[in-house]
Amino acid sequence: MSKTNTVSKAGYAKLEEERDYLVTIRRSEVAQKLKEARSFGDLSENAEYDEAKNEQAMLEARINEIDFLLSNAVVVDDDDISTHEVGVGSVIKLKDLETGDVETLTIVGSTESDPDNGKISDESPIGKAAIKKKAGDVIEVSAPVGIIKFEILEIGK
Repeated sequence: MSKTNTVSKAGYAKLEEERDYLVTIRRSEVAQKLKEARSFGDLSENAEYDEAKNEQAMLEARINEIDFLLSNAVVVDDDDISTHEVGVGSVIKLKDLETGDVETLTIVGSTESDPDNGKISDESPIGKAAIKKKAGDVIEVSAPVGIIKFEILEIGK
């Protein structure tokens, strides 16, 4: 059974854009590097050729990874995002019940996760705890410092 990949419309478009760039631009750049490296002669002792082959392998691996993510993507439409319970695409306002700190986070699929910019995965500890919860619910999140309790103040999109 293959794993589905929940993404927003923007996340899906970003993956398509990256794939397009890799296929149309990076592939030809790497092919050019290979061509130049081959012209240096003996391939058995040609570091430039080895490096270009390695770069080509990594490029193709990333293209395959993106193809897999896109083919298993479940795109969450903005209209499908509930403001009554937390799901992928929800923007939630959480209050740390110990410190009183309030934080706004967006729940995203794992491929879109960017904690530094307030985007947390639905598979992260906070994301898992918040999924299917409603405003007013208290969630408990296991962290290295112990259990942290948050109250869900708001759910938006």
